[in-house]
Amino acid sequence: MTADRAPISLYGFLRPKPERAREVRQLLTALVEPTRQEEGNLEYHLHAHDDGRLFLYEVWRSQEDLDRHNATPPLRDFLDNLLDFLEEAPEGYFDTMVSPYPWPVASSAKPARLR
Repeated sequence: MTADRAPISLYGFLRPKPERAREVRQLLTALVEPTRQEEGNLEYHLHAHDDGRLFLYEVWRSQEDLDRHNATPPLRDFLDNLLDFLEEAPEGYFDTMVSPYPWPVASSAKPARLR
């Protein structure tokens, strides 16, 4: 990754409506592995917070890769109907990564595709 092509990170909280919480969690969980296989995906993680919110953390090689991901049919359907699933608009952040990527390989604990 060169300095002029720094990775793009997207992260934030989603608060599902209580009656749709299971559905949202299943939908987002089902997207994890296919998304990790997409061209340009560097990291994709879904976390469950104690208060019912879901935290999503994504890193993409470029804006073009993220745009392509956001256009995939399952995700597009979810995004187009987002407020039907959530109590409020997502608390999201979209930034350019400042720290070097990929990090130096010093640990065998990192997944092979990130080494």
